[in-house]
Amino acid sequence: MKYLPLDPAIFINNRKRFVKKMLPNSIAVFVSNDEWPGNGDALHSFKQNSDLYWLSGIEQEDTMLILFPDCPDPKYKEVLVLVRPNALKEKWDGKRLRASEASTISGIKEIIWLDSLDAMLQGWIHLADTIYLDTNENDRKASPIRTREYRFVDEMKLSYPLHQFQRAAKIMKELRAIKSKEEIVVVQKAIDITEKTFRRLLKFIQPGVNEYEIEAEIFHSFLSQRATGPAYGSIIASGDNARTLHYVSNNAECKSGDLILMDFGAEYGGYNADLTRTIPVNGKFTPRQKIVYNACLHLHNYAKSILKPGISIVDYTDKVGEEATKQFIKIGLLNKADIKNEDPTNRAYRKYLYHGISHHLGIDVHDLGTRTTPVQAGMLFTIEPGIYIEEEKMGIRIENNFWITKSGSIDLMKNIPITVEEIETLMKKK
Repeated sequence: MKYLPLDPAIFINNRKRFVKKMLPNSIAVFVSNDEWPGNGDALHSFKQNSDLYWLSGIEQEDTMLILFPDCPDPKYKEVLVLVRPNALKEKWDGKRLRASEASTISGIKEIIWLDSLDAMLQGWIHLADTIYLDTNENDRKASPIRTREYRFVDEMKLSYPLHQFQRAAKIMKELRAIKSKEEIVVVQKAIDITEKTFRRLLKFIQPGVNEYEIEAEIFHSFLSQRATGPAYGSIIASGDNARTLHYVSNNAECKSGDLILMDFGAEYGGYNADLTRTIPVNGKFTPRQKIVYNACLHLHNYAKSILKPGISIVDYTDKVGEEATKQFIKIGLLNKADIKNEDPTNRAYRKYLYHGISHHLGIDVHDLGTRTTPVQAGMLFTIEPGIYIEEEKMGIRIENNFWITKSGSIDLMKNIPITVEEIETLMKKK
């Protein structure tokens, strides 16, 4: 790992939170993600199962975590399972964790090797009444592939058909949505890295630079600050490309007079930042660009003012939609007839703002958390309204990350330049 060691209290406390939700005399088993094959004999870069990482801090493949709080032998109340280090394999693929190293990272004392697990696991499960197994219940899940956790569910149900089975994911969705102070410290580090990178870009961008060169600067800046890398594929969209929400071609030349929308964030210690800024390629907003940008910033600030504990995401989105309607009339995108004749299921403002305003953020960029229950203190959200105008070949989005408090929220990106004046001043200094 490139990042500095995290406080193991993060993972110790996360396990305590999960164990409190378990039924009496139950056992929970979490497995790591698959190693995905590429072409030939290559493997894609390994990415740990985010639930397993949240509970253990271990990024290594072929890892398992077993939680059995009522185990008669106190030594096995929590067990971390690792692949046994192999000298020959390490010559090819690099060093694997030793037991002491894994204990330091996770705070788990009992480490066993994967090749000795089967007999031990069977004994523990025979002592338990209920087995918690994990699956991917992220609302945005779209993959049809039957991944390792689902295959493990099949194996366990076949081997232990008379046990009761429970969904660990139901608990994880509730717990992971609420970030601890220790987790926010790590998120803030990812944000600070992202801020330094954005300030660097304000001095770098000028007419004639290519989108991929900006992407390269982002990657360089992230790695030089110990980030794992980008939290997701950086969106570097100049001119009309900015109207494509997940534009990742990043191959166009940035031209004077155009805006460039940049949606990027660093990953640090498994946690992610998610920033969007839209800036003028030549360092100066045109009068029209300034009007639209300030309308988007107004929506951003309005959303910030109402995203508080107790509001539902549905109500929150509707309220921002109402405010967007007012702003779009003000800047000439909509008129009263458009509003009068709009389809209630597809509001008129949706022509220019066709995505959600916020999503949960954390170990996953689109992190676990319900969209149907009220917002709670401790949740971490993006706020990212946008305005996309086909007729003007213009797309603007502004995004910051907010930690919800009992009375409102804390803008974790408050130090990142956001106003027209701040951006123009910094770009002029280059």
